[in-house]
Amino acid sequence: MTTYGSFPGTRPRRLRTTPVMRRMVAETRLHPADFILPAFVREGVSEPVPIAAMPGVVQHTRDTLKKAAAEAVEAGISGIMLFGVPEEEKKDAAGTAGTDPDGILQVALRDVRAEVGDELLVMSDLCLDEFTDHGHCGVLDAEGRVDNDATLERYAEMAQVQADAGAHVVGPSGMMDGQIGVVRDALGQIGREDVAILAYTAKYASAFYGPFREAVGSSLRGDRKTYQQDAANARESLRELALDLEEGADMVMVKPAGPYLDILAKVAEAVDVPVAAYQISGEYSMVEAAAEKGWIDRDRAILETLTGIKRAGARNILTYWATEAARTLR
Repeated sequence: MTTYGSFPGTRPRRLRTTPVMRRMVAETRLHPADFILPAFVREGVSEPVPIAAMPGVVQHTRDTLKKAAAEAVEAGISGIMLFGVPEEEKKDAAGTAGTDPDGILQVALRDVRAEVGDELLVMSDLCLDEFTDHGHCGVLDAEGRVDNDATLERYAEMAQVQADAGAHVVGPSGMMDGQIGVVRDALGQIGREDVAILAYTAKYASAFYGPFREAVGSSLRGDRKTYQQDAANARESLRELALDLEEGADMVMVKPAGPYLDILAKVAEAVDVPVAAYQISGEYSMVEAAAEKGWIDRDRAILETLTGIKRAGARNILTYWATEAARTLR
């Protein structure tokens, strides 16, 4: 073939010729320390309970949770985010199991902290939805609406019991106005200024939470659109970001990750604190389901989705593939 003139004079393909070349010029690199493993622990079970909508993920027993935490340390990931699943009869309108020092989440925090010490950041979901009989993230008023300020009182108590149980980091995820400031004050009142706050800053009302509802045995009636963000809005997330930082957030997060990479990029560009993103249950399940049918290459798809999240600006990624992906990278 004859090449006319000097074109193409610039050949970007030269930097894609071999795996070593592509690795050398890569602009984004994944590392095990990027990852945080979300994990569920269920009260009153003697064996792990598979989550049908999330193949490969289970509701742990206390013992298997400790094993998962030890494996996370060995894989080199940074943290484990714990979600408690109480026995159904312990749920009530106020979510009191969530603030019981002997509730499943607090017990699990103590278990994991005893197992791994400071080798892994032990993180706790600070929300009431797993513990309420109505499944909402807060307490309800007489008309059945989530009462923002009454919920903040519950979050303050929850922060204190989680800190006492050993949480290095608490993650207020309910999207109540003022939640970060209240949690920061509550921690200060018990002398736990050392506990970090990972703010669920931009948490959208998403269809992709579906499998998570099974994972935590959710009792949700209705939806969460009056407190989680609307998928149509972007600038609103920056307002939430400014408020969380003003109130004392140490780290901020966007959830879900994949459908909101534009929001993640805006947040990462705007701040100088660590930014996390949560690759949620629906994102996980779509890849696993398509891979099971042979429609996509599972391993490549996992790393591609994680790379995209990091490329968009996430310092850390909460993903159910955390331990597996870390082992692959190592």
